[in-house]
Amino acid sequence: MARIGIIGSEGRMGQALARAVADAGHEYAGGVDRGGDPAALADRSDVLVDFSAPVALEGNVHAAIGAGIPIVIGTTGLEERHHTAIDNVARAIAVLQTGNTSLGVTVLAQLVREAAARLGPDWDIEIVEMHHRRKVDAPSGTALLLGEAAAQGRGIELATNRESGRDGHTGERQPGAIGFAALRGGTVAGEHSVILAGEEERLVLSHGAENRMIFARGAVRAAEWLIGRAPGRYTMDDVLDPAAR
Repeated sequence: MARIGIIGSEGRMGQALARAVADAGHEYAGGVDRGGDPAALADRSDVLVDFSAPVALEGNVHAAIGAGIPIVIGTTGLEERHHTAIDNVARAIAVLQTGNTSLGVTVLAQLVREAAARLGPDWDIEIVEMHHRRKVDAPSGTALLLGEAAAQGRGIELATNRESGRDGHTGERQPGAIGFAALRGGTVAGEHSVILAGEEERLVLSHGAENRMIFARGAVRAAEWLIGRAPGRYTMDDVLDPAAR
């Protein structure tokens, strides 16, 4: 049984995480939100799970370092400076950062990586995602995760091959580009499709989230797995790797 602390505990994901912790037979070490003390929570936890906000990232990871415990980061909307900070933190503790903790999405990303590698640059790649009306970042962290998987499969950088927000007279699609479209509305927990379009055929790889509990259960599994790991930066691929269990 692990003591799991939740950063962002009052949010919808935080509440789902508390239920998932109990369902998995672990101890809920408590939660912290804006204005709270993540260091105090870290001191009474074996692992932290962070689903708060990018602005809080630095304080949260330093709380984990201070307590010498690992941290799972599921916060989306991170920028390059946040990833640089995570790289630095991973020299001291085990950190698992991901745009999506769903086990199904983790496998989807693996399939996208393989498909992009096998089909090659002649197949156009478009990523379409839809989320609830209250989501504030776009494309979603999951869409970017899938885009990175496609880019890795092709051996290219996503940052220099990404197309988003097409509007007006945009001209022809750039060869080799990875396109993104973001839809918002209702209470959709998350839907993602990666479309690989070739000459006279299409391959569509999709995942639908029916309830955010799938993310909570995946995050708890990641937290379990991360306890006792050597310092470093890990992903959900590592959690599902049979050789790493």
